[in-house]
Amino acid sequence: MVQKLSPIREQTRTVVRSLLARTAFELFSAKGYDATTVDEVAAAAGVSRRTLFNYFRTKEDLALSGLSEQGEMIAARFAQRPAREDAWTSLRAAFHVLEEIESSPDRRLEVVTLLFGNESLRAGHAEKQARWQDLLSPLVEQRLKASDHRAFEARAITATAITCLQVAFHEWVQLRGRVDVFDLYDRALRAVRPSA
Repeated sequence: MVQKLSPIREQTRTVVRSLLARTAFELFSAKGYDATTVDEVAAAAGVSRRTLFNYFRTKEDLALSGLSEQGEMIAARFAQRPAREDAWTSLRAAFHVLEEIESSPDRRLEVVTLLFGNESLRAGHAEKQARWQDLLSPLVEQRLKASDHRAFEARAITATAITCLQVAFHEWVQLRGRVDVFDLYDRALRAVRPSA
């Protein structure tokens, strides 16, 4: 019989995951993602390689650990928005949860620079954002008028909004964080929705 984890055990696991991810990020920032080994991360964190892999399946998973949780937070925020609010407005408001994550602007810039600066992490980031689309599309669909194409339209809206967010963050990195990322998001959205 499988025993359900206690809340304390779950909290401990979350804290350990966070500490391992933070240690890894510090090494990735100092040495570069490709030049840092999993063994170095484990040693710096004071755990065995095996313990590290109990928390993360791969090195990439370690680097991208926060993105899944971010998707869930965005979906939860979207669900809290007023039911009559336009889906585009609710998505923008839900994306703001990313700015509420405890992180200094410099740290956020480091993280995003790392993600966009490495080909495999960029691909992994895109995969995680595809999961965001899976979480958000059904919520967007509920906001649309009934039609035979409502699910399709919801996926298109969600994919467009996520892509605009990604393009905004990419430009934000290029500008070294000197502008507001949501000003860039709005500009990207206007490029694809000129009437908005």
